[in-house]
Amino acid sequence: MDLNADIGEGSDDVSLMPYLSRVSIACGGHAGDAASMEAALRLAARYGVAVGAHPSYPDRAHFGRRALVAAPDQIRAWVMQQTETLAGVAARLGLRLAHVKPHGALYNVAARDAGVAAAIAEATAALDPGLVLIGLSGSCLVDAGRAAGLKTLNEAFVDRRYRADGQLVSRETPGALITDPALAAAQARALARGEVIPALDGGVLQIAADTLCLHSDTPGAQIIAQAVHAALNRG
Repeated sequence: MDLNADIGEGSDDVSLMPYLSRVSIACGGHAGDAASMEAALRLAARYGVAVGAHPSYPDRAHFGRRALVAAPDQIRAWVMQQTETLAGVAARLGLRLAHVKPHGALYNVAARDAGVAAAIAEATAALDPGLVLIGLSGSCLVDAGRAAGLKTLNEAFVDRRYRADGQLVSRETPGALITDPALAAAQARALARGEVIPALDGGVLQIAADTLCLHSDTPGAQIIAQAVHAALNRG
């Protein structure tokens, strides 16, 4: 099972790399600058990990976790500009981007808003139709990516709790983060096997997952990554 993390955001990325197969790199919207992008790309190359862009609403003050009102043309421009910036740094290092995965509020809005999702998919396809688009499993973003002719990956999270409707629980809700390595590993294994997981608001749900994500800023991320990696390797 593909295991990814979002990096270049000021957390300890080095400790996570041995456990990952894919990373999404902050490219200026919510975090990141030329130096951090180059460092993240070099780190990923050292470990043979696939690299992708992690564009967001341009809102560093709120770490891209607050939705901004914007027309589709503006969203396309933000995604293209941020992804092109990272792609340029990658090209200078002899690397090529493999995917695009929106960050934070942009990711969550695109999961349920077909217009925002289409804008992101169109920007990605215009930049490089060979890029993979990653979105919340079963979401509008995955549908938009397929409609734009892109390969898509349904993503699920090992360190976040879900609502019964399949949406992620808001980070502001108590219990939204899974910080217990054993619980994160159990959720990862269930997701990888296509089994049900508990919803925070009651009941269970089944999520199709092509790639699993853990966050570099989740408390204890390194220990979580180690536990998840071991659980996935056990099959």
